[in-house]
This record gives sequence, structure tokens and C-alpha cells, in this order.
Amino acid sequence: MKRVVILLGAPGSGKGTQAKRLSEAFQRPHVSTGDLFRENIREKTALGQRVKAVLDKGELVPDDLVLDMLFERVAQPDCARGYLLDGFPRTLPQAEALEVRLGADVKPVVLHLVVSNETIVERAAGRLSCAKCGAVQHKKFSPPRVAGVCDACGGELKQRPDDQPEVVRQRLRVYSDQTAPLVSFYQSKGQLIDVDGDRPPGEVFRDLEQAIRNAFPKGKG
Repeated sequence: MKRVVILLGAPGSGKGTQAKRLSEAFQRPHVSTGDLFRENIREKTALGQRVKAVLDKGELVPDDLVLDMLFERVAQPDCARGYLLDGFPRTLPQAEALEVRLGADVKPVVLHLVVSNETIVERAAGRLSCAKCGAVQHKKFSPPRVAGVCDACGGELKQRPDDQPEVVRQRLRVYSDQTAPLVSFYQSKGQLIDVDGDRPPGEVFRDLEQAIRNAFPKGKG
């Protein structure tokens, strides 16, 4: 059985971090549509040039183009036994199109990280990014040894403009509008598993890991 796991979660819910840990634990590729965009544009692939042309116009990348890029990636040998999807689908039409592309034989497990908006705002407000190496620290959860200085490279740590509380709240409103029907879609199919993300990362990871093991018993992928 091919293990296909979809991670749903608001911006700042810890989805990307958990996806990487789960990828290592289950030895399945972590496939992020955002990373695919950047990689294809950087490598100047045919799909990447099409994406760049759309983005350069300030337009949204059409769903069929995102799916073409996604399925070109998951057709690679390392995805033969399954993969973790991060950042897709984001809307109901995308979920429906993905279902068609996957076919009747593949039933994804959808892990929904449930985190309160206030927790996400708190996480974002304390996040500090290094302008030099890109490392991320947090005023409360992983404070730098020296205020304003990156532990990794000594570069300057700053708060990104999109981590300002009101900006984060607006992104959460948009996310909620987009994903409410998506959650209902997967719930109706019995594929959605809610996981409380308002806890320490290690506890959240253990629940995510167990959910996958329960969904794909040993010997079945």
C-alpha cells in the first residue's frame, strides 16, 4: 500500500517542522509545493518557466499547473512507497483535483494540526529570523544566547514583517476561509485525523507518528 499523508495546518502551526520529522521517521519524502516552485524556477525547468511567468504577472499559479509539478515529483522512484504532502491542497477544488489524480486505489491520511489562533500569533510574534543564514529562533522558546545575534552564524536576528500580529491574524482569516470546506471534505470521507498542536512539539510528533502507524499497519506499506 502506498502511504500518502497530507498535513493540514494554519501558517505557524508547526506543520513544516513536523513534516520533516515524520519524513525521517517513516523514510518517505517530504513534498512541499512551495519548495517545488522554488526548485523548478531555480533549475529553469519547463514547468518552472511556466510558473515564473505566472508569478511575474502577480497572478496565482493555476491548480492544473501545480498538480502537473506535484505529480512530476511524486512519479520519481523515491516516492514509489508514498510521501508526505505539505502545502497542498489548500482549497476544495484542489482537494477534488488531487483525488482524481491519485485514483481510487490511493486513500490519503489527512493529519489536521489544530492550534488556537492566539498560540499561532504568540509563536509568530516571538520568532526571530537571521538575515545572514536564515536560521530561526524564538524569544521565548529558543532565545539567542546574545540578544539580537544568531547562535548559528552571528548574524543579525530580526522579526519578519509578516510575523507582526495583525498580519498573522489576517493570514489566519484567509486560511480559515479556504480550509473550512477542506476539513469537511476529508471528514466526510473518514480520512481526517485531528491532532492537538497546542502542545510541545515532541508530544505533537508522537501523536502524528502514532496516527500514521494506526492508519498504515505494519506490513501494509
